[in-house]
Amino acid sequence: MLFFGGDYNPEQWPEEVRDEDVVLMRQAGVTIATVGVFAWSNLEPEPGRYDFGWLDRVLDRLHDGGIRVALATPTASPPPWFTLAHPEAMPVGADGVRLTHGSRDTYCVSAPAYREAARTIAAKLAERYARHPALAMWHVHNEYGTDCRCDTTASAFRLWLEKKHGDLDTLNEAWTTAFWSQRYSDWAQIMPPRATQYLPNPAQVLDFRRFLSDEFLSGYLDQRDVLRAANPDVPITTNFVQGGWVSVDHARWAAEVDLVAVDHYPDDAGAGAEEETAFAGDLARGWGGGSWLLMETAPNLIYTRARMHAKEPGRLTRHSLGYVARGSAGAMYFQWRQPRGGAELFHSALVPHAGPDSPVFREAVGLGRTLKSLAPQVAGAAPPAAQIALTWDAPSWWALQAGGLPAADLDYPGAVRQAHRALFRSKLQTDFVFPGVSTDLGNYRMIVVPHLYLVSDEAAAAFRDYVAAGGHLVVGYLSGIAEPDTRIRLGGYPGAFREILGVRVVEWHPRPPGTEFALSDGSLAGRWQERVETAGASTVASYADGVLAGAPAITRHRCGAGSAWYLSTALTDDSLARLLASIAAEAGVEPVLPGVPSPVEVVRRGPLLFLFNHGIATAAVPLPGPGVNAVTGRDLGSVATVQGGGFLVVRV
Repeated sequence: MLFFGGDYNPEQWPEEVRDEDVVLMRQAGVTIATVGVFAWSNLEPEPGRYDFGWLDRVLDRLHDGGIRVALATPTASPPPWFTLAHPEAMPVGADGVRLTHGSRDTYCVSAPAYREAARTIAAKLAERYARHPALAMWHVHNEYGTDCRCDTTASAFRLWLEKKHGDLDTLNEAWTTAFWSQRYSDWAQIMPPRATQYLPNPAQVLDFRRFLSDEFLSGYLDQRDVLRAANPDVPITTNFVQGGWVSVDHARWAAEVDLVAVDHYPDDAGAGAEEETAFAGDLARGWGGGSWLLMETAPNLIYTRARMHAKEPGRLTRHSLGYVARGSAGAMYFQWRQPRGGAELFHSALVPHAGPDSPVFREAVGLGRTLKSLAPQVAGAAPPAAQIALTWDAPSWWALQAGGLPAADLDYPGAVRQAHRALFRSKLQTDFVFPGVSTDLGNYRMIVVPHLYLVSDEAAAAFRDYVAAGGHLVVGYLSGIAEPDTRIRLGGYPGAFREILGVRVVEWHPRPPGTEFALSDGSLAGRWQERVETAGASTVASYADGVLAGAPAITRHRCGAGSAWYLSTALTDDSLARLLASIAAEAGVEPVLPGVPSPVEVVRRGPLLFLFNHGIATAAVPLPGPGVNAVTGRDLGSVATVQGGGFLVVRV
């Protein structure tokens, strides 16, 4: 079975609507509903008084309709009575101001009262529903990431620091507290990073974010262990969410969930939405070790920075199947039914305000049929296999959000997404590796390293061994600059990678936004330049003009059986795609399917080829052999025809 459904909030609706919901879910082929994410005030309307009657009826009704349940613990939104009783459990911002109740995520994860209340409601749910026949999985909390800097958090932070560093001398050295007279002589002097006169200590900020990740994980484990004890056979997960504000290292968390579950909302209404979908799927598959689940996305809207963009016909289906192609165990959405009120009353839904007689619901019905046809063919199918990997490292992202850096517009996720986008456009399937978590770099023929600012000695050695054994390593600027505690590696950039790259960078030259310049090979670049000295590497392309005219811009260093490339500048999308495609070809990596027209995306999962035509014209795609339409069973021959805006799943 492929999971198909999403967040269901029956507590917002009367019984007659709930009856209709099950009828419509069956019509759409829904297989699972996430229930109870924000229902704490309905489940426990007063301290210690529980009302499970309505939830009993909901779960029984869904079970009778053949629909499984991902039952949530509602701890992301404590009820008003809890906040009134425990004002100390409300989060405090960096400005020292304690927030008031009135939204979601109104909690401090370090507050003892909150942790106890969260364990209690989880235990009550486990006691009542751990063996309910509808229960498919537990969904703990919702999108961990709420920051707090209160005094309770400060105490927990100090304990975490003491465990990590051992003593104050070690901490002072790691944080370079001799700078600006910040040396600590007592643990009690250390606070979370709060609003201060000028720039905060970047090592302190980074350690705080690492602490938050571990503190959130501790809160998750509290609930997970309670649920596990009630029935060890039910999988338990929580939904990961990405964002610059999220202090969660998902690569480290992944081992603690039974199934990596991810929320993803593209924010580009143009072709970028498809590229973002591919990126999110590949990254989630990396976290999940090959398997994962799309827990939330918007079915019929794309949220740009200023507008809610209605998805064009077919886009819901292409995006959903794109996640499945990249290893997801299904496609789930926020949300089932659009609410009549509340803060997100216009949020996307499978059943919108217009009701089931609407484009989104009609498309969902067709998608449900497609997923039902594909489910037995996807079951047990190997996840997409790639010969190229990108690095991902949350602490490097956090470190590059600090102030006092050479440019204010440094963008870690943007750099990684650009590299992924370049490979995507070249039809090259991509995985992710996490050198901050594991030094196992796999058997990839090519690894691309964008903005890997923090690199440990162990990770640097793993990259050296990878190249010596025949790998092709492509390192971008701002990589290898600092040790994991943010202290700069001396002797010239790129620090940890100098030896393997055969270069030494002695100056950075950030360029103003919008600047574009040429390299000697005709490539175009912008935003960043460096003064590079070669120390064994050969120059592939040099800067064509300006103060760095004639200086190396792109280099290559043959090392052992492999090669290491260095990009000291920010190539444009087209130039980066050409370079990475040429390196991939040299490494012996071919596109998933040669000869595919540019608007068509191709993903292989086991014996299935997923073809997505993101253009408007019909496309003919040559197949590697006779193919069969995996949905209809129709023979396709050796060429597949994909309608504009359509898809085709081919069994070869």
